[in-house]
Amino acid sequence: MPGHAGAPERGASRKGDASKGRLVVLAGPSGVGKSSIVAELRKLYPELWFSVSATTREQRPGEVDGRDYRFVGPAEFDRMIAEGELLEWADIHSGTHRSGTPRQPIEERLNSGEPALLELDLQGARSVRAAMPDALLVFINPPSWDELVVRLTGRGTESEEVVARRLATAREELAARPEFDTEIVNADVHSAAQELLDLLTGA
Repeated sequence: MPGHAGAPERGASRKGDASKGRLVVLAGPSGVGKSSIVAELRKLYPELWFSVSATTREQRPGEVDGRDYRFVGPAEFDRMIAEGELLEWADIHSGTHRSGTPRQPIEERLNSGEPALLELDLQGARSVRAAMPDALLVFINPPSWDELVVRLTGRGTESEEVVARRLATAREELAARPEFDTEIVNADVHSAAQELLDLLTGA
């Protein structure tokens, strides 16, 4: 599987206690197909565990507290930050609400010897790396820049300004690849999901 220069050494140093599960953090540029890979992974590994994010936004019709999100008020979210209960958190949509990843459920999962997967943006991945250095950071890469451009602009419904901003952000995200332990090229969703499964289970 392709990786960055030095990735085998970094990955090897992150195996940690063999009795613990592996935390895999998935990140990559918008449009690269992270959600599609995760959906395919769920078919290959139905018992796959995801953390439930805490959020300060209002609960929407049909959402279940504790299943879709853990809905908390701003004061509770502040407390969670202050007491180190979140691995990472971020302001969403220019500060309309905040969301974050609770630490305890992940630690309990890993301590039971089971793997856990987080799908995060670049800043979230960096925060988890700082909080849990043994996490394995996996970068999802497009087959080519041209392919990513097609995926980001294919709908043709956004303004030129929005498209230009989206492409600029993608370039910044791609430039962060060396920060990750390994990468998966999403040329085929099923193959990419299988590679991710191998990382999760230590195959």
